[in-house]
Amino acid sequence: MASSKSVVLAALVANGLIAIMKFVGFLLTGSAAMLSETYHSISDTGNQVFLLIGIRYSGKDASREHPFGYGKAQFFYSFLVSVFLFGIAGWESLKHGYSAIVNPHPPGTGSATLPVLNITFPAVFVNYSVLIGAIVFEAWAFKKAYANMSRQIEENDWSGLREAFRKTSDVTVLTALTEDFIAMAGAGIALFGVFLSRYTGNPIYDAVSAALIGIMLMGFAVALAWENKRLLLGESMPREDEVELREIVAGWDGVERVVDFRTVYFGPEKVVVMADIEFAGTLGTEEIDDHITAIEGALKESQGGIRKVYIEPEV
Repeated sequence: MASSKSVVLAALVANGLIAIMKFVGFLLTGSAAMLSETYHSISDTGNQVFLLIGIRYSGKDASREHPFGYGKAQFFYSFLVSVFLFGIAGWESLKHGYSAIVNPHPPGTGSATLPVLNITFPAVFVNYSVLIGAIVFEAWAFKKAYANMSRQIEENDWSGLREAFRKTSDVTVLTALTEDFIAMAGAGIALFGVFLSRYTGNPIYDAVSAALIGIMLMGFAVALAWENKRLLLGESMPREDEVELREIVAGWDGVERVVDFRTVYFGPEKVVVMADIEFAGTLGTEEIDDHITAIEGALKESQGGIRKVYIEPEV
C-alpha cells in the first residue's frame, strides 16, 4: 500500500508542475499540440487525486455493510481514471487536433524575454524546454512505478509486463505506470510535431501531433477500463495459481475429493478462497475441524494475498 501511494504521489507532483509549464507554452505559441498536452497533464493530475482517494478509502476497516472491507474502492477509482483519461484528455485532444487540421494557422513566431537576464528568444523554445522537461519528469515518475511493478513480476514469477498487465490486482500501480508511459510518449510526439512545424513553417505537423495524442490517450483509456472491469466484476485468481491451491487441498491427508473450489479478489492483492471438500468418512467432527484449520493455514502461507478462507465440509 505504501509503495503504491509513493508511486502516485511522484506522478502527482510531476504532472502538476508539467501542466502549468505546458499551458504557459501554449499561451506563448498557440500550439495545438501544446494545448493537447495541457489537457493531458491536467487530466493526469486529477487522476492521481482519484487514485489517492481510492488508496485512502480502501484502507477503511471492514464493517457490517462491507464485511470484506473497502479494497475494491481502488478498482472503482482506477476505473474513473480511465473514464476521465478518455473523456477529458483523449477526446479534447482529438477534437482540438482535428479542428487545427481543418482550420490550420501558422505556428507561433513570437518571442519571450527572461526578465532577470533581459534575454529575448523565440517563444517556441519555451515549448521545447517544457516538453523536454516533461519527458524528464515523467521518466522519473515512470521509473518509480516500473520498479514497483518489477517487484510484483518477480514475486509472482510472471514473464513480463504483458502478463502483469493481465493478472495484477494492484490497479493503482498499473494505472500510474500506464499514465507515465503515455505521458512520455505524448510529450515526445508533441515535441516532434512542434519542431517540424517550426522547421517547415507548415502547421499541419503540430495539428496532426495533437490528434495523435488524443487517439493514443483514448486507446490506453479503453485498455485501462477493460482491466479494471474484470476486477470490479469479481475476477478469480490466475488459473495456474488457483490450480496450485486446489492441489494443496486435494493432496491433504483425509481429503477424499474437492467438490468445488473458488477464489475472488476483494481488493489489491487481497483474495478470498472458498472450497467445498469431501472428507474421509472415518474422520470425526473434531478431526475434520483440525484438518480445516490446517488447510486454511497452508493456503494462506502458500499465497500471501489470501486473507480469508472458507471451507465447507461435504458428506
